[in-house]
Amino acid sequence: MSEDRRVGIVLVSHSAQVAESVAELAKGLAGGAAGIPVAPAGGTEGGGLGTSAELISAAAASVDRGAGVAVLTDLGSAVLTVKALLAEGDELPEGTRLVDAPFVEGAVAAVVTAAAGADLDAVEAAAAEAYGYRKA
Repeated sequence: MSEDRRVGIVLVSHSAQVAESVAELAKGLAGGAAGIPVAPAGGTEGGGLGTSAELISAAAASVDRGAGVAVLTDLGSAVLTVKALLAEGDELPEGTRLVDAPFVEGAVAAVVTAAAGADLDAVEAAAAEAYGYRKA
């Protein structure tokens, strides 16, 4: 897949700082992930805790390169907001998918997989596999 047709990744958290930090961590662990469009969409427009449909839509548009957009979320209302945007049908780029994955580990797996040039199905699968990571 060409550099300009990579899968985009949006990280939706209730906190702008958490979304930005997870994006930085994932790109760093993917060797900088040059060329991988990753956008945090955290908090509200006013900088508070919560989720914002407008910030999510803008982030998805900013990472859309025509190969699909994987959206990972942290908690309940973030999931509901993304599902509502997907149901509306015209708020997110075509090929946007809500990925059921743990937020941090899934983000790292998604970015690493996208950096390798994988398609949206493979990015989603890698992120979802992060549920099986054992820590003990």
